[in-house]
Amino acid sequence: MTMPVITALYAGILGFLGLVLASRVVQHRQKHRIALGDKGNEDMQRAMRVFGNFTEYVPMILLLIGFGEMLGAHKWLTHGLGASLVAGRLFHAWGLSKTSGTSLGRLLGVVLTWLALLVASAMLIWLALAQMGLAR
Repeated sequence: MTMPVITALYAGILGFLGLVLASRVVQHRQKHRIALGDKGNEDMQRAMRVFGNFTEYVPMILLLIGFGEMLGAHKWLTHGLGASLVAGRLFHAWGLSKTSGTSLGRLLGVVLTWLALLVASAMLIWLALAQMGLAR
């Protein structure tokens, strides 16, 4: 079984991005003097949703990519999935930070993130079936 070093690289990059997004929530809390919740402040809500959306998708997709890497996924596919996830989260954070409505950044972010989720899920099912001798 292979150690998931490529996934670890992308997890580290995404860890830094998560820290930036979390610090933006804290900055908005200080700026608007909001200790808990959002108090109906749209800027606060947006910062919280950018970070919340990040935490809703990133851990699960990283697990899928990492398990795939450990089961022998091609390096180029693992890099492609990791890069898609990083780009998707960057685009989404940028797009959602600018507006709560539809934006090109938000759309690209969703598409790249969901693409990584879809491909990583399918890859993992295929690799698991192959390991069980049920697929070639």
